Amino acid sequence: MGRKILLFTTDQQRYDAWGVNGGAVARTPHVDALAAAGTTYRRCHPQSVVCMPSRSTIITGQHVSTHGVWMNGVALPAEAPSIARVLHDAGYRTAIFGKAHFEPFFDLFGRFRENALAREASTGPHRGFDHLELATHGPTGSLHYAMWLRANHPEMAAGFYPVLDDHFQVNAAGGGDTGAPQVKSNPIAREAYHTDWVADRAMAWLDTLDADADWFCWVSFPDPHHPWNPPASERHRVDWRDLDLPAGYIADPATRERVLDAKPRHWRQWYDGTLVANFEAPPRWVPATMTADQVREVNANVHIENELLDEAIGRVMGRVRARGWDQDTDVLISTDHGEFQGDYGLLFKGPYHVDSLLRIPMIWRAAPSSTGIGAGQVVPDRTIDAPVGLVDLAPTMCAIAGITPPDWMEGQPLPTTNAAPGRESRVLTEWDSSLFGVTMALRTICRDGWLATTYLPGTVHDGSEGELYSLADDPHQLVNRWNDPGLAGVQADLCADLRAAIAPPDRHARRPLVAPV
Repeated sequence: MGRKILLFTTDQQRYDAWGVNGGAVARTPHVDALAAAGTTYRRCHPQSVVCMPSRSTIITGQHVSTHGVWMNGVALPAEAPSIARVLHDAGYRTAIFGKAHFEPFFDLFGRFRENALAREASTGPHRGFDHLELATHGPTGSLHYAMWLRANHPEMAAGFYPVLDDHFQVNAAGGGDTGAPQVKSNPIAREAYHTDWVADRAMAWLDTLDADADWFCWVSFPDPHHPWNPPASERHRVDWRDLDLPAGYIADPATRERVLDAKPRHWRQWYDGTLVANFEAPPRWVPATMTADQVREVNANVHIENELLDEAIGRVMGRVRARGWDQDTDVLISTDHGEFQGDYGLLFKGPYHVDSLLRIPMIWRAAPSSTGIGAGQVVPDRTIDAPVGLVDLAPTMCAIAGITPPDWMEGQPLPTTNAAPGRESRVLTEWDSSLFGVTMALRTICRDGWLATTYLPGTVHDGSEGELYSLADDPHQLVNRWNDPGLAGVQADLCADLRAAIAPPDRHARRPLVAPV
């Protein structure tokens, strides 16, 4: 038997989604069992808090400033390096199922943006993947899930919940019980929902492989990214009326506004509806109008989607065990970035580098029969507090396969102890955006229990603003200690490290934005 690599990713999932990470609502026994048999990383950050840049980091093992996908709508070049290609060239069978999002889906008016891959309904090869079947959040364009849905459930394809109208308004037709943005009761049958479809297609491909094949399978679920519309048949799982408000939600409006006012100005501007700082936040939605019940309903639907994801992961793992591969399979689980989900009175994501968006789940269940990296690391409930990033996934998969990571990879194999020798003790995150004439650039470092963000000059900030938080003392990043005289040395040290690590963006060299999502 050879080594197998199974990568599960979700979309826009918080660190506390799983029970192993403190989630107390969604039941996630399958993920929790994998964590109990392996390693949980307590401080994993994406290198961007939006989809396409983050996914480009996963496949290339590079920071955003290197691979160049600086925002949603900037396609990863066809010639970009790929961990799938590295593994394919080493003899691995390779496949991806679900949401790849290396190319834009939509044009500037929310219409599906066809590309050669979609037009031909190709199943590969592509970017080193022998096989691929793609999905997003509905029956969109010519992606494989959309075509399957139209062929097998035409009644659903016509009336499926639309994500955007022509003004990028999410849920323009109205919400669920509370009118919460992007919440909807979805009449689709459970077995036709994209979560189960992605798992089904991955299992079907695994069934085509020889027993002794080496393989890399990336199972990429579109949920729990909005729209928050799990199948209506599953909504009984969590009643929003029974939920407590999330710990990061500040119930008192006056207190909430004081917290926002202590942060750089774009926080309060978005909250008041005077600044649109993110492609996926509806420009006509004003976060300050969101009610506590709307926060509860959003969270209830997210918890339901997280349960469905866990069950789908459990089904794929069941097929791996049925094929006799469990002892030889390394399993990695993560997401591309987080979600506010009510924290600070906000939803969605944007240029806000706090734990709601930055701290993401990362679990590695090493193959029990491993003799290489991960050997001896199948320790119940082992946790790693050292900072890691999605940039580390590609070199980790190289190490699992016994391949020296190529020089173009900028991450390092995930540590198996908190004191891994020679390993960087920091993790970096970038943001660049240009939307409706507003430019913004953030650079963030997490190191030694501190989270520091600098702002480059743009149309909103003059370059003097910043954020500094003690992760130990302020787990929800409520008190911005930027320019605290008592922390001048800490701030200067972190900022110097950050400047040395990530060069300022050269906007003239950036490839143009071709679509927002």
